[in-house]
Amino acid sequence: SPLREAGDSLDPKSVYELSPLKDDSRRLLAGPNSSKAKRKIAKVPFKVLDAPALQDDFYLNLVDWSALNVLAVGLGSCVYLWSACTSKVTKLCELGPDDCVTSVAWTQRGTHLAVGTNRGAVEIWEASRCAKIRTMTGHTMRVGTLSWTSHTLASGSRDRNIFLRDVRMKDPLTSRLTGHKQEVCGLKWSFDDKQLASGGNDNKLFVWASGQGGNQTPLTRFAEHTAAVKAIAWSPHQHGILASGGGTADRCIRFWNTLTSTGLNSVDTGSQVCNLMWSKNVNEIVSTHGYSLNQIIVWRYPSMTKVATLTGHTYRVLYLAMSPDGQTIVTGAGDETLR
Repeated sequence: SPLREAGDSLDPKSVYELSPLKDDSRRLLAGPNSSKAKRKIAKVPFKVLDAPALQDDFYLNLVDWSALNVLAVGLGSCVYLWSACTSKVTKLCELGPDDCVTSVAWTQRGTHLAVGTNRGAVEIWEASRCAKIRTMTGHTMRVGTLSWTSHTLASGSRDRNIFLRDVRMKDPLTSRLTGHKQEVCGLKWSFDDKQLASGGNDNKLFVWASGQGGNQTPLTRFAEHTAAVKAIAWSPHQHGILASGGGTADRCIRFWNTLTSTGLNSVDTGSQVCNLMWSKNVNEIVSTHGYSLNQIIVWRYPSMTKVATLTGHTYRVLYLAMSPDGQTIVTGAGDETLR
């Protein structure tokens, strides 16, 4: 069954242990001398879950971890939920034989899940009741990326449009953002909800202002990447700092100051950048990679020295999510495992 533990998983007691760090390590990290504490990042996953039919498609976003500690995973035409607290698996929904899940995103509170589909619809599901609240149409092609800010959901599609929708409204569409010339594959709201970053298969990174309504044009356009921009992450530590990663022909992580619309620095990682995510607890950034090394790298910012390099996936590490306490990440790949 999907999301069951793979046979080579570790100690069954680890079901109840959400962090690979031991208690004394966590106390050290939380203590006053935390900067001096030598962190040990486990080189092997403390849990491996089977994820049959997890698609090996760079443009999709099929894994998200909620504030209520539940992992949502899109597998084929279904969405499954895995509780990190109890290891219980629930099938949230099934779209039917003619459609498949192309993106998932939890609301900030973690009570509702948005599901993007190959046909261009966006569905909102209430997780506790496994009940569909509404279906929103408008996109004419697959919806590969979703991002929430309070009641507003941004959706990006292969039809090159970004829709902003207030899901409380009967007619939810509040803005249509046009500018990308190819599929929109990355979307992230800033932590203050004032800016939305979007990445496209046209190699462009745009930053949009929220709340203008109607059709908008980007505040800022960054065109330095030379391949698709799926990986996007805002710094939780420094206002206006944005990181982006490029695909196979680019391989770079670039940093931007969106307040001054300037590029900061860039690092050639040597392989396709599939995801970026900033640590909430320390000034570090995690990148996951595809061709050709299939690695996960933890970098110290701003020096961009490597803290750890993790291997094990045999396909591109296309999916990344972080636990609500910021101490654990989950990665997914076309090798049909979550680690």
